Amino acid sequence: MANRIKEKYMPKKKYLDYPMLFLVIFLIFFGMVMIFSTSSYKSTVNFGHPYHWVLRQGISVIIGAFFMIGLSKLDYRWFNNKIIAIGGYGVSILLLIAVLIVGAAKKGAVRWISIGGFQFQPSEVAKIFLVILLAYLLSLNAHKMQHFMDAVKILGWSIPVIALVAYQNLSTALVMCAIAGVMIFVVSPKTKELIAVAVSMVGVLVLYLTFSNSYRNERVAIWKHPETHEKGLQTMQALYAIGSGGIFGKGLGQSMQKMGFIPESHNDMIFSIICEELGLFGAVCLILVFIALIWRMLLIAMNAEDLFGALLAIGFMTHIGIQVFINIAVVTNTIPPTGIPLPFISYGGTSILVVMAEMGIVLSVSRRIRM
Repeated sequence: MANRIKEKYMPKKKYLDYPMLFLVIFLIFFGMVMIFSTSSYKSTVNFGHPYHWVLRQGISVIIGAFFMIGLSKLDYRWFNNKIIAIGGYGVSILLLIAVLIVGAAKKGAVRWISIGGFQFQPSEVAKIFLVILLAYLLSLNAHKMQHFMDAVKILGWSIPVIALVAYQNLSTALVMCAIAGVMIFVVSPKTKELIAVAVSMVGVLVLYLTFSNSYRNERVAIWKHPETHEKGLQTMQALYAIGSGGIFGKGLGQSMQKMGFIPESHNDMIFSIICEELGLFGAVCLILVFIALIWRMLLIAMNAEDLFGALLAIGFMTHIGIQVFINIAVVTNTIPPTGIPLPFISYGGTSILVVMAEMGIVLSVSRRIRM
């Protein structure tokens, strides 16, 4: 009786996952340092000063900080609402359709919407709303998911947005497939069937990439023999950068490969410059920081107050984890080349805004954990 009275009337001790917050802040500032290091030469050549890209990223980080702080203070249960979950998902679909109609082309790809001189990528925004929608549907129907078809019905909700994203960027669509698959796997008791479906989808993807007559088939050929393809230059230069860095690297700012040898070295291939300047030691330390962040997010999911909060943390954790894996695998030529940024580190305004917003929501989940 005394314990019940205490729980009812004593205020709950406030909690915030400060280790996770520290890791996020470290990754953001480390990313800013590496963007400056990798882009300063090209920025000086093109714009007469070394700060062009780091200043643009800095503006996005400042805006992202407001998003992260605001969302961390907002009760995450506000998203556990039919209007918010389905409405936000619908808005993301409309934005993806708008890309097909009025999208801005960049480097031969139409993935952006341009407003007043600023561009943003709706496929990145769609990741947040996909996680929120699936968390809402799964938490609402968790007690009903006794059969494999129940999981398929939930998965069906994600097909429209994934299909639209796949038309624009297959690699981003694969990340979203992984997010949806992991979230459903956590809730559904039909683990064997879900694993079989996942393995089958991977097999179909491998066959498609191997035998289809498209530029994706060319990417597989470049992956196998980058030295014999003109487009394999970026992969070869990235491998040279990794190899030349040795154990402790050449020193921050001392990379040679960023001097025009690796195109857009501050974007998807930034990990190769990290290896060159900070060596294997720096690369391993960065990977360990990402592992620590994923571990903190997993702990938040395991201790969340409700299933909805746990699924939000799991979805965003999967997003970070799968993108880190794919980016590093591409840079090291472990898998065929594809355009996936390294979270927090690669240059990209929409990417950093979305990731920081996700971290704000996860921190909001952590605030409801009972001490």
